[in-house]
Amino acid sequence: MEELRPAKTLVEFDDFAKLDLRVGRVLECRDHTNADRLIVLKVDLGTEIRQICAMLKGHYRPEELVGKQVIVVANLAPRTLRGEPSQGLILSAAEGPTKQRMVILTPSADVSVGSTVG
Repeated sequence: MEELRPAKTLVEFDDFAKLDLRVGRVLECRDHTNADRLIVLKVDLGTEIRQICAMLKGHYRPEELVGKQVIVVANLAPRTLRGEPSQGLILSAAEGPTKQRMVILTPSADVSVGSTVG
């Protein structure tokens, strides 16, 4: 059994409540042309479509992700990753210290895009 890492610094509930977690649906997906580990996704959040870069290459093929519901941190400040804008973060579970396996977190049942997570 793998040894668990110690917990990070504790945060207050009010800090956690600042996150805007929403359900999105992947509309398009492709490999990032300038990065070994990034995939570029177009995600419908109900009120808008966002482009998000995620370190999922090698864990998922782009065509596997189209149509999948994902959990998005919608109020993460945008940034550019290897020349591509990224407007959010898709939650995933990373297995092992070297993240040898990444699994996207999804709702256990289909829900409306834009639904809040909390």
